[in-house]
Amino acid sequence: MSETQKTAAPGGQTRHRMLTFHILRYNPQDPDSKPHMQSYQLEEAEGMTLFLALSEIREHQDPTLQYDFVCRAGICGSCSMLINGRPGLACRTLTKDLGTEITLAPLPVFELIGDLSVNTGKWMRGMSERLETWVHTKEQELNLDKAEERMDPDLAESIYELDRCVECGSCVAACGTAQMRNDFVGAVGMNKVARFKLDPRDTRTDDDFYELVGDDSGVFGCMSLLGCHDVCPKELPLQTQIAFLRRKMISVGLK
Repeated sequence: MSETQKTAAPGGQTRHRMLTFHILRYNPQDPDSKPHMQSYQLEEAEGMTLFLALSEIREHQDPTLQYDFVCRAGICGSCSMLINGRPGLACRTLTKDLGTEITLAPLPVFELIGDLSVNTGKWMRGMSERLETWVHTKEQELNLDKAEERMDPDLAESIYELDRCVECGSCVAACGTAQMRNDFVGAVGMNKVARFKLDPRDTRTDDDFYELVGDDSGVFGCMSLLGCHDVCPKELPLQTQIAFLRRKMISVGLK
């Protein structure tokens, strides 16, 4: 925390900034609940993240506040929310990097559970089932006693890079197409397809992948605004993967 964010208090103690959180509150399960902004004040602490701030608010000010968390280490992706209008992970966002007025809202596109909590899992499962995001192998290759063929280390690293996606939903929330089309698979879906397109163990052809993402609900629905690329907390090469798939799908479509 910079010195400009601290002031000296009587007795030589350090006084930290007073933060004001404006949080969108709404419980869709309560017929009397109406969407509204509610404000909370909290003194900033050293190394405070938004997750820690929300925990303090829920523990000491309002136990009804709803938000999601599991790992607190940027691995599960469950604490993604709109932070001053931009999707991000609460557990990875330091309050020192924000102003004293902080606005929090749930991610758009996904089903709202309540307040800052959304059901990303339901959306991700539907997308995964639709795109069949698992390795498709020949039946005779399923013999568990057979050793798997060695893979080139560079190729394995490329596949692993795409597997780092935590399905936080930030890329979907930042996507203009996803907010207009309920059937759009988003950058997370296209990233998964690109991952299996690279995998030599997957027996699907270009035509098979074209059936999955070769239309306006896939790569040709992308408006190339690349908000997904900008907000990905894992800094995945989403721009590169979308361009890769688009070139592949165009070549298939022109056959």
